[in-house]
Amino acid sequence: MRRLHPPTHLLLAFCTTARHGSISRAAEALHLTQSAVSKQVQELERWVGAPLFERVRKRLVVTPAGQRYEQALRPLLAQIESATLEVMTSGDGGGALHLSSLPTFGAKWLIPRLPGFQREHPQIALHFVPYVQGYDFHRSDLDCSILFGDGHWPGATAEYITGREVVLIAPPAPRSRPLLRKPADVARFPLLHHTTVPQAWPRWCAAHGVQNINALAGPQLDQFHGVIRAVAAGMGLALVPKCLVRDDIATGMVSAPLDDGYQDEAGYWLCHPPGRAHAAPLARFREWLLREAAAG
Repeated sequence: MRRLHPPTHLLLAFCTTARHGSISRAAEALHLTQSAVSKQVQELERWVGAPLFERVRKRLVVTPAGQRYEQALRPLLAQIESATLEVMTSGDGGGALHLSSLPTFGAKWLIPRLPGFQREHPQIALHFVPYVQGYDFHRSDLDCSILFGDGHWPGATAEYITGREVVLIAPPAPRSRPLLRKPADVARFPLLHHTTVPQAWPRWCAAHGVQNINALAGPQLDQFHGVIRAVAAGMGLALVPKCLVRDDIATGMVSAPLDDGYQDEAGYWLCHPPGRAHAAPLARFREWLLREAAAG
């Protein structure tokens, strides 16, 4: 009986070509020649007895059968890569975890707590992958990512960490005359906005009954770190996750005159592909991270 286990290098050549939509780009990604990748794809097509690609107006297009095959293979290859990497890096029973994090959350919340994780799991090596907008769990060097949003990302398992508790921050007291004493007082100040949550101020105003102001007007910044620094410099007021700004409030860099326990919809989530949930380094990091979040 013929074994239905095509060689892994053929499957990798096919999936990489399907993902990039080009033999030449797949060859670059695999560090092979175009001829080698083309031959491997053709060999896999002979193996399965069905065309996986077709040329349409000089473009390489995945056939319907190829699409179904690639979707089924993608998580399996990711599991193989993850398991192999874990074995290669776990001579003492640990392993490596490749993660990405939003810069402000990483600097202000995650990294200050990581020494505790290292003390608990000294055998696990943490490697930070440069953060880019969105996420790409097709990459073999990304096990999990900390994202900001409502917890819904296609192809990812998401578990809430922290960040829904929002605080209104203002410049330090000497710069914030007249002081904010009630929600309606925000009308006296410019409002700063984070580009990811443009509806933050309209939702806050609706929740507090604040009317007759343009809650969408004001400068926009793309990172909470920049938002916090702008408030500290006296540019206006902002709404930020409380977990990011506790230390800045405590040191007086910014003030929180209306700390009212407001809860927003978005927060920080640990996201990973379902196929990698079994990996020991990710499981231990997840357990530790959720415990830290619950401890406040």
